[in-house]
Amino acid sequence: MDKLIIRGGKRLFGSIEIGGAKNAAVAILPATIMASSGKAIIDNIPEIEDVQCIERIIEGLGCKISRVNNTVTVDSTTLTSTDANTEDVRKMRASYYLIGALLGRFKKARVELPGGCPIGVRPIDQHIKGFEALGAKVTVEHGTVSVEADRLIGTNIYFDVVSVGATINVMLAASLAEGTTILENAAKEPHIVDVANFLNSMGANIKGAGTDVIRITGVSELKGCNYSVIPDQIEAGTYMIACAACGGEVTVNNVIPKHLESISAKLIEMGAEVIEDGDSVTVKSNGDLKGVNIKTLPYPGFPTDVQQPMSTLLTVAKGKSIINESIWESRFKHVDELKKMGANIKVESRIAIIEGVEKLTGARVKATDLRAGAAMVIAGLIAEGVTEVTSIEHIDRGYPHIENKFKKLGADIERVTE
Repeated sequence: MDKLIIRGGKRLFGSIEIGGAKNAAVAILPATIMASSGKAIIDNIPEIEDVQCIERIIEGLGCKISRVNNTVTVDSTTLTSTDANTEDVRKMRASYYLIGALLGRFKKARVELPGGCPIGVRPIDQHIKGFEALGAKVTVEHGTVSVEADRLIGTNIYFDVVSVGATINVMLAASLAEGTTILENAAKEPHIVDVANFLNSMGANIKGAGTDVIRITGVSELKGCNYSVIPDQIEAGTYMIACAACGGEVTVNNVIPKHLESISAKLIEMGAEVIEDGDSVTVKSNGDLKGVNIKTLPYPGFPTDVQQPMSTLLTVAKGKSIINESIWESRFKHVDELKKMGANIKVESRIAIIEGVEKLTGARVKATDLRAGAAMVIAGLIAEGVTEVTSIEHIDRGYPHIENKFKKLGADIERVTE
């Protein structure tokens, strides 16, 4: 197994390029199987394990896939199976998008229940509610979801809770339903807009993505297209936070600053400087920051996926900070790792109370999940001494070449095999 060795205490300077959005790519790739003619050519696909996992899954269903650098071509006209039951399906959360995609095109699907990071209970009841409203029969038994419909009929669907996964999944199926489907209380994250734009590029008729009401007029077929995935707001936010924590000046290129506003606002409130310029943001920090209070919320609120990296920054900010994690109930598993490094954090249910300390000290810690892994890397970068981060396969799921990007900024970090 690989691990990261980090010798902390160096300021960060320079610029880096942000890759395509993980959360968009792992939904857009399953959506490619809905094309009954032509090829989908998708640019700006990040080189991360989650993407490779999805590629293996849809290839196993019979699609032909090729990659050149960050461009992936999918030919789904050769797809032969609507049954996804591999180990890759079981270990990956986003594999549930196969249900909506297969149901839309073939009116049936059989997909094993997905896994993903252990950050809390993530039921798919809203997905099932949407599929049933469209006319599908859904059964869940022996860890497998089976859906089948003679035909899908558009309808009004109100989500009981705001769910990114359910919004995308039902949107996929509804794109090839008869008539009009209206999704109310829909999630508004940037990658939902990206998936809708991709589907529209294939010939779908979707309006309102990015608002809480999405209107989908079903079409008879979807075709291949050329598309480019949006930049990853979470990767960008992670590097912005790292610069604020370490001190220095870093320009983060290939971003959409509008997607980063909630992160930028908190960094500015803490005392860092954030400068927007076209498709880049520059963060300047002397490392002397003050604590703030944060509540994670659905977009455009502060993203839960950046909460863990931000909590690392707050461990060395002056004064008290309070984090209210309103999205996932188990997203403080990294706190015990931060405590090994000298952090002063108290967790009560979904609230973390952080008293800033003068410094963190290097230790052997593990990445308990994807974003916790990024948090531990930042902790190592600001700590005194040497930090070893293990279980970095979690990090590789969502951050392409993280050690190389930090090296480019002047960090002392290397990947070694244990």
